[in-house]
Parts: sequence; structure tokens; C-alpha cells
Amino acid sequence: MLASSSPTSFFRTVRKSFRRHRSVRKRGMAHTSSGINLEDAIEKIPMRARSQSWLIRTRHLLHEEREPPPLISHMMLIFSFLLILLSFPWCLFFCVKVVKEYQRAVIFRLGRLIKGGTKGPGLFFVLPCIDTMKIVDLRVLSFDVPPQEILSRDSVTVSVEAVIYFRVSNPVISVTNVNDAQFSTRLLAQTTLRNVLGTKTLSEMLSERDAIASISEKVLDEGTDPWGVKVERVEIKDIRLPHQLMRSMAAEAEAVRRARAAIIAAQGEKDASESLQTAADTIAQNKMTIQLRYLQTLTKISAQRNNTIVMPYPIEVAKHYMKKFHQKS
Repeated sequence: MLASSSPTSFFRTVRKSFRRHRSVRKRGMAHTSSGINLEDAIEKIPMRARSQSWLIRTRHLLHEEREPPPLISHMMLIFSFLLILLSFPWCLFFCVKVVKEYQRAVIFRLGRLIKGGTKGPGLFFVLPCIDTMKIVDLRVLSFDVPPQEILSRDSVTVSVEAVIYFRVSNPVISVTNVNDAQFSTRLLAQTTLRNVLGTKTLSEMLSERDAIASISEKVLDEGTDPWGVKVERVEIKDIRLPHQLMRSMAAEAEAVRRARAAIIAAQGEKDASESLQTAADTIAQNKMTIQLRYLQTLTKISAQRNNTIVMPYPIEVAKHYMKKFHQKS
């Protein structure tokens, strides 16, 4: 139905669909504005990126339905073929190109994307004077996110470092939709890391690194999808705390350890006193038990100090002499 209509009506239909999509999206955002929480806010970021990606892909679809090139383009194309015939075989040094297995060549002919968009890997042919190309690397690339000074939710300033692994998934979009896909991905990674970590407390940053990396990877992947970039992995390298905060945390941890040690020592004293009380009750039941305990003590002393002699002196005898002394006095 679109093919039979004129180009003007086609663009009008597409423009109406864009407006309808925007109105539906605005109504959905107004409906969910009340009672929003953190998870809903994070989930809305990928939805926004998906809608942008849909719009860009639709624009590329419209780009394929463009008007035919003007007459001068055909003249330039004929001139290019004549130049090849006149300069053959020396023109092969300029017209034959080779790209590697992990590369793709995005070719523009007179400023317009050719049919198919890319060529390669291997050997291919370009037309002199009218074809320009840009080589895109499809391998996984990595970069370090510079240290970001982030204010956590509990008002603590920390410095966070991360590493991002990404690759170009669509060479055509990475060239036509963004000026520098790698540089744009670096900047978006910095802002995404700051936005995600800004919603976490210090304890959550230190204990939930994997969850933070997963959320950052998801948000960053959805944001770079319109640029033809696929984020493979996000890793949090280091979270650096201020020196004053580190000293405070160390003092707090030391105080906690001392308190635990005091509690353990008090519990030990309690257990020892209870054991001594039980032993005293057991010894008091039989008078010969104290004599056996005395002999055990002598055995231990004789094993350590052979020149020491211990003479037991009963307390009852001492009390008898003390009474006599007080009576005489």
C-alpha cells in the first residue's frame, strides 16, 4: 500500500506514526509519574533507549526509500568507469582494497551509503574519485573509566574506577548515527556509572559490586544500542574512600573488636568462676580430696623446681595458737 502511494503521502504517514508513538509514550510516562521508586526509574532508562533505537532504525528504513540520485551522479559514475578503463591495469592499485576478518568497510558513493552498507572481509573493489570508505573494527575493545568522584546516597564522597568491554555490532549505524562511537561510549559510561552509584549507599557500594556492575551494563548497553555498540561487560575496579573516612572506619572496627574481646573475656571469667564453685562443692564433700589436691600440687612443683620444698601448715593449728595468744594478751 505504501509502495503504490506517492513519496509525499508516504512521509506524511510515517510522520503521523511518529507523532502517535510520542503521544503514547508521554501518556505512559504521566501515568507512572506518581509513586515511582528506584527500580522503576532504572527500568525506564532502557525503555527510553529502546524507543530511540526504534526511531533510528525507522529513519534508516526511510533512508532506503530515498529518491533516486540526480543526473550528475550518473555522469560521475560513467566518468569513473571510463577512468578505470583508461588507466587499467594501474588503477588496480587504487581500486582493489582488502580488509581483515575482524573488519568491515562502510562505503559511501558520492556521499550516499551504498546498497548493503558494508563490504568485507577479504578483497573488494571501489570506484575511484566517487567512493569513500571507513574501516570499522569489530573486535572487543576495552577502556578504563577515569576515577569518578561520586556522592553516595548517605552523603559520602568516594572515588570509583571501572573498566568497560564493548564491541561494534552494527558498522553502518556506528558510522552514520554517531560521530565517534568509541568516544561517545566512554562519555556515556562515565555518566552512567555516576548515575547508578549515586543511588547507592556506601555499604551497598562495598558489598554489592556485582549487582552494580550488572545494572550499569544493562543501562549502558541500552543507551549505546542506537549507536551500533554492544556492551559486553562492566567491572568495578576499585572504590577509594577518603583518608579521614578510612581512619574513622578503622577506629570503629577496632572499637568493635575490643568490645567483642572484653565480652569474650568476661564470659570466660564467668565460666571459670562457675567451674571453681563446682570444684569447691565437690571437694567439701570429702576431706581427703583436699589432701589429694595437695599431693598433685607438690608433684607439679617438683617437676618444675626441684630445690623448692613446700610444707603444709593446717589452718586449724594456726587458729588454735592465735586463740591462745589473744587469751594471754
